[in-house]
Amino acid sequence: MLMNTHEARLDALRKELKARGLDGFVVPICDEHMSEYVGAYAQRLEWLTGFAGSAGAAVVLTDAAREPAAAMFTDGRYTIQVREQVDACFYAYESVPQTSPAQWLGAHVPTGAVIGYDAWLHPAHWVRAAESALAAKGASLVAVEGNPIDAVWPDQPAPSPAPALVHPDALAGESSEAKRAAVAEGLSARGLDACVITALDSIAWLLNIRGSDVVHTPVALSYVIARADGTADLFLAEEKVTADLRQHLGNAVSIRPRGDFVAGLEELGGRRVALDPNSAVAAIAQTLSRAGAQVVEERDPVVLPKAIKNPVEQQGHRDAQERDGAAVSRFLHWLAVEGPSGTITELSAVDRLLGFREACGDLRDTSFDTISGAGPHAALPHYRVTQDSNRTLAPNSVYLCDSGGQYPNGTTDITRTVWIGPDAPGAEVKDRFTRVLKGHIALDTALFPRGTAGSQLDVLARHALWQAGLDYAHGTGHGVGSFLAVHEGPQRIAKSTGGQPGTEQVLLPGMILSNEPGYYEAGQYGIRIENLVLVVERAVASGAQDFLGFETLTFVPIERRLVARELLTPGEIAWWNDYHARVRTLIAPQLEGEALAWLEAQCAPL
Repeated sequence: MLMNTHEARLDALRKELKARGLDGFVVPICDEHMSEYVGAYAQRLEWLTGFAGSAGAAVVLTDAAREPAAAMFTDGRYTIQVREQVDACFYAYESVPQTSPAQWLGAHVPTGAVIGYDAWLHPAHWVRAAESALAAKGASLVAVEGNPIDAVWPDQPAPSPAPALVHPDALAGESSEAKRAAVAEGLSARGLDACVITALDSIAWLLNIRGSDVVHTPVALSYVIARADGTADLFLAEEKVTADLRQHLGNAVSIRPRGDFVAGLEELGGRRVALDPNSAVAAIAQTLSRAGAQVVEERDPVVLPKAIKNPVEQQGHRDAQERDGAAVSRFLHWLAVEGPSGTITELSAVDRLLGFREACGDLRDTSFDTISGAGPHAALPHYRVTQDSNRTLAPNSVYLCDSGGQYPNGTTDITRTVWIGPDAPGAEVKDRFTRVLKGHIALDTALFPRGTAGSQLDVLARHALWQAGLDYAHGTGHGVGSFLAVHEGPQRIAKSTGGQPGTEQVLLPGMILSNEPGYYEAGQYGIRIENLVLVVERAVASGAQDFLGFETLTFVPIERRLVARELLTPGEIAWWNDYHARVRTLIAPQLEGEALAWLEAQCAPL
């Protein structure tokens, strides 16, 4: 019997594992930097299994006769997608967080088994959990020399050779020298000699560089060792280094080949070295420990200052949003005209939206894969359309589009849910949409004392839904970078679960977050309204000091046909009218003809 592609790849991996004396291997979606999005060379899980989601893992046991012999691990975002893309004949489907690869291994491996893992693709806490689970079964976990998938992937792409690019101080708002000095001061104050920075967006922010090595995130594959004297080593592939980069970084930053990174870590023997366990893979801590360094686990020192945008970054983001808002408005006008024809598909809508963004100038990339969900697909919060799943936008249905762009002065992220006519939407859809809108307005207009965490505000976005016995299963807001990662920590607005990072982070002026409550009726429709907001200082009537609020950054019309006006309070109607008046002011000068007329109609008072 002929094997299909993924069956053949699984068979090849098992032969490689057997040759290495391994009884199993763990395959995550990850790169050496714990990135959310990874380069093509690191898409090992997709190559092996066919799963194209952004979060997941697989465990493969060498003995194909065992039951089960392999398993796929995904969370609730990918329940449907994983079943469409991964063959149930070869993988059991497992749900996270109900279980995990470590727990599964502890339950399914034979006594005495030796399970391999790539220490450059897992954090140390995962290694500890897996070692504990396997030890209870009399099995062991061993780090491999060279990833076994790389050994059987004949046409594996090479890492991107694209040059690292200088991000001008005029856009960054602060020099790299000043940023490195602040990091150095913090290290000295805590008695640390150096810190190892592995998160690609942290490196990009600290050195004021960007790149094109990872889809959706303008970063360059690199590592940094920053020292308490203000100097730093940048480990970067030699073909990525330009004369402009050398001049930009100056003498205080030594540029070394990326392949020298392990040697650079070994040079830190006898030193106190800070390392973030949430962004550094296990191999780095293991190398430092073997070299005799004292590893101090603490948060990446770049994370918080990167999240607090300076005035230049704030204004750059406003400018990027204004340009992006015009592109999205043109798209929504096009959709209003062409959508009811029944000829538009999820994929053709994605292409058209990209075209409008490209036409507005200075688009460098999308900030994530556009979520283009028609009808029941809109009920999947993290749906990603493929050729196989592509659906036509049916007349008289809901369409949800969540998208964003990367511009040199800002990163955008916006969701609009629209009604594809020609008939009027039903009462239930309007009720749900309006309750989501009420939550969006409540969060947008919130006043809160300094020291408030994101988890304390989350209820505002859910209250109107809760009053009807409804809810949504995702967070309400995530941080956003400045021409960097669209999902940026440490801030977050979500229910406090005790285990989710960011929900207890205090919100500080300068932080940018999304405001995106939603509602999803499985198999029927989904609703989400998303704008980005900036945390700012606010004066309050009592005269009390240290109150904060949000400045709205995203300006694009919200679908008025889905609003049940009778559910809105006078204050909420005033918010709607004020918001759309601002949309008209900012976006109308960029439009003309029928698109301008459409915008004027959408922005009329409610």
